[in-house]
Amino acid sequence: MGANGSKLEKALGDQFPEGERYFGLENFGNTCYCNSVLQALYFCVPFREQLLEYYANAKNLTDTEENLLTCLADLFTQISLQKKKTGVLPPKRFVQRLKKQNEIFRSYMHQDAHEFLNYLLNELVDILEKESHAAKTDAETSSPPPEKVANGPKTIQANGAKKEPLVTWVHKNFQGILTNETRCLRCETVTARDETFFDLSLDIEQNSSITSCLKNFSSTETLNAEDKFFCDKCCSLQEAQKRMKIKKPPHILVIHLKRFKYIEHLSRYKKLTYRVVFPLELKLSNTVEDLDAEYSLFAVVVHVGSGPNHGHYVSLVKSHNHWLFFDDEAVEMIDESAVQTFFGSAQEYSSNTDHGYILFYERLAAASTS
Repeated sequence: MGANGSKLEKALGDQFPEGERYFGLENFGNTCYCNSVLQALYFCVPFREQLLEYYANAKNLTDTEENLLTCLADLFTQISLQKKKTGVLPPKRFVQRLKKQNEIFRSYMHQDAHEFLNYLLNELVDILEKESHAAKTDAETSSPPPEKVANGPKTIQANGAKKEPLVTWVHKNFQGILTNETRCLRCETVTARDETFFDLSLDIEQNSSITSCLKNFSSTETLNAEDKFFCDKCCSLQEAQKRMKIKKPPHILVIHLKRFKYIEHLSRYKKLTYRVVFPLELKLSNTVEDLDAEYSLFAVVVHVGSGPNHGHYVSLVKSHNHWLFFDDEAVEMIDESAVQTFFGSAQEYSSNTDHGYILFYERLAAASTS
């Protein structure tokens, strides 16, 4: 890091808490997609704290098998325990494990940061669920058999009882619930179907904003002609209106901007360089309860480049009211106003190729009902 490192160290020492660390991550050949997402997750403080707590507990378990979760927890622990405030660390163990587990990330080709984030969160959930199941099985096999009574065991689960899904700390941070409402225009019956999400993928338009993208996401669509809806009450195909609303806003709202669009006549993907304004403070007004959920932006993964199959990823993170720029090994402080330069381009052809791609918002405590 040299002179820049010592300059940053001085700035960090003056303005940041003693325990916070700001480390660049070494690039192992086109692993910027991974580094940029890891920085955003590291500065997702509730996620980081629970991961560090998991690692501290896991260290006591000698038979913990290495997996993506233990490698990530080990990396975050390494960063947090560094003596210096800033420097560079190689996330070698994590990257090796990622490539070993998923052949998509094995090559040195340009990878998609959103695809990586999706894979990582789902993999962490799978590991935690397996560990919970294994712990429960161990507890059941080590517990004494149920006491026999005239009509069988004292504790018995009713047949057909619905098993509640396990809610891990990954779910508690990132999972929200969408509800898909379809209203039959003949009998007015509303059919609602819920689905969970870890991030919202939004279609984008030129010179728009996150607020307008969210409104479009929840806009009402009419189902008619060949797209009619089969209404169970009418027992026939009927015209209907469909819309998607947020039933339960997540604690950490991750928004993925669909910047890569497949162009049929070209038979390839094209990058949309559209200018999409993402505010530092965001109100979600399209929730089922019609209550505003308030969020604050704390990280942005930025795609740099003109196309989807090449380019670079960097990240911006907010820590203790200051913004920092992470570009693999390099770390520097930036002004809050610099965030606006990553909104996108107002014209189709522009020299600016740095565009916000994945946005991370944390729900403000005052607005949270949980």
